[in-house]
Amino acid sequence: MLESVAGRTVLVTGADGFIGSHLAEALVSRDADVRVLVMYNAFGLSGWLDELPAEVKAKLEIVAADIRDPHLMEEALRGVDIVYHLASLIAVPFSHRSPDSYVDTNVKGTLNILQAARLHNVSHVVHTSTSEVYGSAQYVPMDEKHPLVARSPYAATKIAADQLAISFYCSFGMPVTIIRPFNTYGPRQSARAIIPTIITQLLTGQSAVKLGSLTPSRDFTYVSDIVEGFLAAAGNDRTIGEVIQLGSGSEISIGELVRKIAGLMEIDATVQTDPQRVRPVSSEVDRLLCDHSKAERMLNWTPRVSLDDGLRLTINWLADHRNLPGYRADRYMM
Repeated sequence: MLESVAGRTVLVTGADGFIGSHLAEALVSRDADVRVLVMYNAFGLSGWLDELPAEVKAKLEIVAADIRDPHLMEEALRGVDIVYHLASLIAVPFSHRSPDSYVDTNVKGTLNILQAARLHNVSHVVHTSTSEVYGSAQYVPMDEKHPLVARSPYAATKIAADQLAISFYCSFGMPVTIIRPFNTYGPRQSARAIIPTIITQLLTGQSAVKLGSLTPSRDFTYVSDIVEGFLAAAGNDRTIGEVIQLGSGSEISIGELVRKIAGLMEIDATVQTDPQRVRPVSSEVDRLLCDHSKAERMLNWTPRVSLDDGLRLTINWLADHRNLPGYRADRYMM
């Protein structure tokens, strides 16, 4: 049975981030009572939530905490019906430098959320995975049965977190759904991601776009489509105990992506290989291509925004004078 989120108390962890802020905004528009978990900081900042319209932010119950603290998670989940767990360390290159922090946040943090959800009898936990858990495609399109091969500490911790979520479903009957997005893009995405990296370098007039390897291919999906997939999962009994991936079903190489973005911006672009942006050879994920047939079947979900349209929306957002200064195109963001 698919239930509406209207009037239900929904917690979003990682709501101060890219996808989380879009999800929180969408939940408000659907009349949910939205509690958002943001990473505590001494400045009282709430990430991208601070950029939301005042009337939206006024409807959010903002909780500053840290998912690594099990006691705070027990408190944060009290009275919650649905949990969307998105909080995570996600940058692959930084996981090579600081794997211990990824274990603490992605594995122990997820365990804390699951333990608190079990304690408070939360009706549904929607846990966020990533296509990075697959490593490079062993066959395409890739479905949910594709082998899991960690090519980075980040991917390893996400596999561990996914398996913890599945174990709570199997061991305790916890109503858990795992949503596994392929590469998401759109407004508010970090400068460490490939699409804002390309666009901001072009917008700031750099003579050559500095990138890593151009041959890997990715399956990109616009953020509003990913959010719709998350929304369709919550309260949907059919999804409990399932892993469901979201992706466009199309792939494009990084080299082709540069040419496409430059064409949409009507800029002649050249590319310069920056060694610090190149992943270790054995760590590179060469190809990702999603089979979203399970999402179509279980969530009635298909992506609606084409790559060209999504890139135009992202270019226009980044080009806005209120947004571009927040991105340091001259600096490599790991």
